[in-house]
Amino acid sequence: MWRSLIRDVPGFPRAGVVFKDITPLLGDPDGLAACVTELVEPFEDQGVELVAAPEARGFVIGGIAADRLDAGFVPLRKPGKLPRPTLGADYELEYGAERLEVHTDAIAAGARVLIVDDVLATGGTAAASAQLVMHGGGELVGFSFIVELAFLDGRRQLGDACIESALVVE
Repeated sequence: MWRSLIRDVPGFPRAGVVFKDITPLLGDPDGLAACVTELVEPFEDQGVELVAAPEARGFVIGGIAADRLDAGFVPLRKPGKLPRPTLGADYELEYGAERLEVHTDAIAAGARVLIVDDVLATGGTAAASAQLVMHGGGELVGFSFIVELAFLDGRRQLGDACIESALVVE
């Protein structure tokens, strides 16, 4: 079972945080394939045209999900990483503040976009991702996460969007 490949790392990136390390999952071909299947199945018949994913772990899973859905991939990057004009969204993490950016022309008007990431924690990254998709002109199909830390109630920041999480930690 792929879920056993996710490791807890207490105290990273700071004291009090238990980091969900997906690198063992990424290194296991069968586990990775099974996980991505669970992430994309709920969206297979939703007309997804683009998968957007935040830097950095989201890129790995998002790229594979885009391939599985026969969709394009849109990277949501940290500031200063994209060479052309960008849209930006600031957000709070459970351990600091960040910003995501996307090229202004990355999402065609009306494109159906699925956001994929490794973890839904407080919801800041996901909400900023959704803001970029919508400001870019896209239609948000939903979110798909490997792990949801339900005790942090990140869903409350995402409104009534379709949210799928393969592993929920209460």
